[in-house]
Amino acid sequence: MGCKNVMVYIETAEGKPVNASLEMITGAKTIAEKVTAVVIGAADAAKEAINYGADEAITVAGVEGDESVVAAFAEVVKKYAPEMIFVGATANGKIMGARIAAALKAGCVTDVIAVKEADGKVVLSSPMYSGTVISESVVEGTAVAIVRGGVFKKAEPAEKDGNIIAETVEIPAAKTKVVDTVQEISESVNLEEADIIIAGGRGMGSVENFELVKELASLMGGVVGATRPVIDEGWISRAHQVGQSGKIVAPKLYVAAGISGAAQHVSGITGSDFIVAINKDEDATIFEYSDVGIVGNATEAIKVLIEEVKKIQAQ
Repeated sequence: MGCKNVMVYIETAEGKPVNASLEMITGAKTIAEKVTAVVIGAADAAKEAINYGADEAITVAGVEGDESVVAAFAEVVKKYAPEMIFVGATANGKIMGARIAAALKAGCVTDVIAVKEADGKVVLSSPMYSGTVISESVVEGTAVAIVRGGVFKKAEPAEKDGNIIAETVEIPAAKTKVVDTVQEISESVNLEEADIIIAGGRGMGSVENFELVKELASLMGGVVGATRPVIDEGWISRAHQVGQSGKIVAPKLYVAAGISGAAQHVSGITGSDFIVAINKDEDATIFEYSDVGIVGNATEAIKVLIEEVKKIQAQ
């Protein structure tokens, strides 16, 4: 194994670990003799982290606010001295991972898409120039790896025993205070946790046609995704954007309707288990990444899919 101990920062939402953090446990186990999950604030999530594969969990209760969470996590790292820290690349994780690295004065490798061991050292791979070049970083000393969602799959949960350590740490008074949080309804879209995503691109033709993407997603219990041109046209809010400048996703099913397959979009969907692409151009790049390709008008194809799903549900 490349590391004796890898720590995983467990991000939580409403007291539960997010999928990206559970995926990090799987990734850490590929290079570590021991995986330690660290839960700041939401102590109840520790047992769930163990059920998903962590060997032990460390909790720090009563800590709120990003600044204090980073300080608490840094103190835990200083005490237990892991050789590597894994953070899931969620919107929050990208920020927290960088801040943790800064607090520890440690190296930080972002957008990691592969982890391996070579000659007793850990090698982290990251895409550059829209994925046309892959950079490999050899890690020496404690470092933070911010890993793209979908690179690893979370394990099947199983009830298991694991040591849960409650730590109390001294952290300095926060310099900032969150007095209120205002969230638009559109921002509640959780693409990163979705099992099914129905995404539409400019090939849907119009905002009226894009409503078909929403209808199919609703019928299938999925979430609506979109490309940047669709967002720029104002067909749907930016919270639905998938790709390099949007959300990196890893659903069980990804339907790409009227999407050509630009590198910036494809880089955000390669972790999907199954990709269905619909495009009238048989040479569209998206077909190179799809498991099933449908050559045809995306609007008409979506209409057919909607009718078929309705027939199945009516049976």
